[in-house]
Amino acid sequence: MAFVYGGICVKHLLTWLKGEPVLLISALCALLSMLLTPPSAAYLGYIDQRVLILLFSLMAVVAGLQDCGLFEVLAQKLLTGRRRMKVLKLLLVMLPFFTSMLVTNDVALLTFVPFAVLTLGLVGRSGELLWVVVLQTLAANLGSMATPVGNPQNLYLYNTFSIAPGQFFAVILPLTLVSFVALTVACLVGKDETMEVHFPEKAALRRPGRMGLLLLLFALCLLCVFHVVGEWVLLAVVLIALLIAGRDLLPRVDYGLLATFVCFFVFAGNIGAVPALREGLTQALAWNAALVSGLASQVISNVPAALLLSGFTDDWRGLLLGTDIGGLGTPVASLASLISLKLYLRTPNANGGRYLLVFTLANAAGLLLLGICGAVFASF
Repeated sequence: MAFVYGGICVKHLLTWLKGEPVLLISALCALLSMLLTPPSAAYLGYIDQRVLILLFSLMAVVAGLQDCGLFEVLAQKLLTGRRRMKVLKLLLVMLPFFTSMLVTNDVALLTFVPFAVLTLGLVGRSGELLWVVVLQTLAANLGSMATPVGNPQNLYLYNTFSIAPGQFFAVILPLTLVSFVALTVACLVGKDETMEVHFPEKAALRRPGRMGLLLLLFALCLLCVFHVVGEWVLLAVVLIALLIAGRDLLPRVDYGLLATFVCFFVFAGNIGAVPALREGLTQALAWNAALVSGLASQVISNVPAALLLSGFTDDWRGLLLGTDIGGLGTPVASLASLISLKLYLRTPNANGGRYLLVFTLANAAGLLLLGICGAVFASF
């Protein structure tokens, strides 16, 4: 029997918290940091309201676009018909690569990993699934770094350091091009054959009227990212539109991620208020911000690493490269990687041990390649 307190079901709350390990860790860090810097009005200055508004708005809009079936229709149109196996793998991998640039890496994986499971099963090539899912995971993490809205750490750093669009793309696009070439080569390795791909049910757009509204809201989000529209104007428009035509999308927002940001804002602010800790982190980042943030990402994930370290350096390029490239490596380096792992493990005959081995080797190769390329590009 569930215990209800103040209208909140404690059992459901505990179940939700079990699925939010990063939030729990960030909350613990925030609470412990209060022992160093007691709560005060200064805490309000730690919170970046603009980032929270942008994240909320983007998550709500993208959730609505998912429901409209836009991505499924796109995928079916690209995959249906006579296809060579190598081309089929390339399409399955490039779908999350390019869509993650606009709808984030986790949404891309939630959408297209199940699509890969379905497609490869239809053509009798489920044996290719493990390799394709690993490449899709790499693709989503690498494609998402190409734009300010592709992942949360990009959005945060872009806003925090007031990065100009030209500066951002000058740093990121060379690595995106290298990633595209490397993923293409990886997809074209192996046996090739021709096959017919046909889906049992044709995907169709659902609620086209609402999709039109959501596309307009998404465009408004992009205008806010590039400082054309103010964040409070964006929040007001999004809330009014959703209350009128999309109330069901409000529960779909990842409030755990928003709360995680708040906790890390508090933690980083409290750490920065302690001179000895601030000096230590500042010196480490002054030595090599990209390497330090990349290593931190392997342990605490790239989003918390960006939140924690941004207050101790002005080297936004190093943080951007370190946390984006640092999304490769361990399964927790980018939490989106855990999504594809969970989805793969639900498939028949899944081999978790082999998946982790292939995942680790592929990520290590990507980390080495992009790390070298990042160092070379930075020297210019």
